[in-house]
Amino acid sequence: MVAGRRRRGSQSGGPGNYIHRVITVRPIDYAQHLAFLTADGGRADASFLQTPAWGRVKAEWRSESIGFFDGEELIGVGLVLLRKVPKLNRWFAYLPEGPVLDWGGDHVEQALQALARYLKKRGAFAIRIGPTTVSRRWHTATVKAAIAEESVRSLEEVPADEHGPAAARLRHTLRHLKWQPPKHADGFAAGQPKFNFWLPLAGKTEDEVLKGMNQLWRRNIKKAAKLGVEVTTGTAADLPAFHRIYVETAERDGFTPRALSYFENMVSVMSAEDPDRIRIYLAHHEGDLVAATLAVRVGRHAWYSYGASTGEKREVRGSNAVQWQMIRDALAAGCAVYDLRGITDSVANDDPHLGLIQFKVGTGGEAVEYPGEWDLPINPVLHKAFNWYLNRK
Repeated sequence: MVAGRRRRGSQSGGPGNYIHRVITVRPIDYAQHLAFLTADGGRADASFLQTPAWGRVKAEWRSESIGFFDGEELIGVGLVLLRKVPKLNRWFAYLPEGPVLDWGGDHVEQALQALARYLKKRGAFAIRIGPTTVSRRWHTATVKAAIAEESVRSLEEVPADEHGPAAARLRHTLRHLKWQPPKHADGFAAGQPKFNFWLPLAGKTEDEVLKGMNQLWRRNIKKAAKLGVEVTTGTAADLPAFHRIYVETAERDGFTPRALSYFENMVSVMSAEDPDRIRIYLAHHEGDLVAATLAVRVGRHAWYSYGASTGEKREVRGSNAVQWQMIRDALAAGCAVYDLRGITDSVANDDPHLGLIQFKVGTGGEAVEYPGEWDLPINPVLHKAFNWYLNRK
């Protein structure tokens, strides 16, 4: 699909001269998709949800790799997950935390138009995207002050320390192209989180990262080491042990756990894409498994993906020990960001999620906001019906 024309000056200098810029979207193969994400040491702005392997993790969706081309130059990629409407040959197209584009470039409007035209031709009745360019950042001190101030209930009420101009332009472009902004929802809404927590690593040493943590985090890391907590990386054979305490964590914290088969498939397909894409971390104390996590890395961005801990032996601080090892490994791999994933915007003292943001802010990181997930309803009636269907499920 083709989109885009932009006016430029020319050497002949005549007014009204145009140079066409043609942005196309077309399918690409697995190797092209992966090569774009890993070129020049790997990107820091590409989510693992946009790797070709993720399409194989989400087996209940049909998946497709697409490329954005400026002429013959590949300038962006996307993993499209497609779900069919029951009894109709129409599809909901979802690019979780994608596509992967330079959101600060001058091609964004043309790229979005090309994406819409391509997916409409493929039979999509609606498209959902989730750009990961940062809209706002709240530094550690700002988040701590917001938590301490009883009158403040949300980060939305607190002036951000940094604003992302690319995200502001993107929101304007999306509205202009009739995309619908994300609906506000309390807690963790369906889809990918709008608010996340990052620990910046670029240019830092282990000592500098450790010094940036609060006193409780540093004390717990030292305590775990003193008490003999040992953190190791495991294999797929360790997934049943991880899953056992993950289910225990789900029961304790009140969420629905995923099946062991989900994690077995996730580790299998992501490891096949890159042996260092996903790692299993296990924290033991005197032979007892006390904490376990899954970490993911794409290029210079590392994520804490899933975590679990036992109700017993919490005093040995296995969770802090395993986090510290993941952070150290991310530093050693040259990562610019260690991503602790989603938080809510709430900092209210009576919010049940407050403990989560307090745990994460102790690392010395920052809260970041993405533009959120945006929908383009190509067929508004089907889009509305499909949203109702998903909510019922």
